[in-house]
Amino acid sequence: MTLRDAHIRIARPSDDLAALVSFYRDGLGFDVIGEFVDHEGFDGVMLGHQSAPYHLEFTHEHGHSVGRAPSSEHLLVFYLPDRRAWRTTIERLEAQGCAAVASANPYWDRQGVTFEDPDGYRVVLQNATWPGGAA
Repeated sequence: MTLRDAHIRIARPSDDLAALVSFYRDGLGFDVIGEFVDHEGFDGVMLGHQSAPYHLEFTHEHGHSVGRAPSSEHLLVFYLPDRRAWRTTIERLEAQGCAAVASANPYWDRQGVTFEDPDGYRVVLQNATWPGGAA
C-alpha cells in the first residue's frame, strides 16, 4: 500500500462543533460517520461519506478556545461537474442561512461559489471537473 491508496482525514479544532455539524451535514450533505465525547479532554465529530476516500474531523478541547480561521485562503475545494448537483448543494446551504462570500482569489469565483463555515474556514463549490483526473 502506498499513499496513493490511503484514506485521508483532514482534522482541525473548533469552538463550536454543533454549528459545524449543521454546516457540513445539513448544508453540504455530509454524513456523521463517527463522534466522541470527553475522550481525554476532547470532543469530536467525523463527517464524510462512507464510500469517499476522505473525511473531516473537528475536535474541541475542553477549556480551550481556538478562534476563527487565520486567513480567507484556508480552503476546502469540492469539484462538482454536474450543474444540477452543484446548484442543489448551493441551495441547501442557502436554506441553512449561509450566504456566499467573495473569494480572496478571484479564480474561485469564475466557476464556483465560496461559503464560510462557522469557524471562518472557506468551502469552494467549483462547478468544474478536477483538471488532474476524471470526475
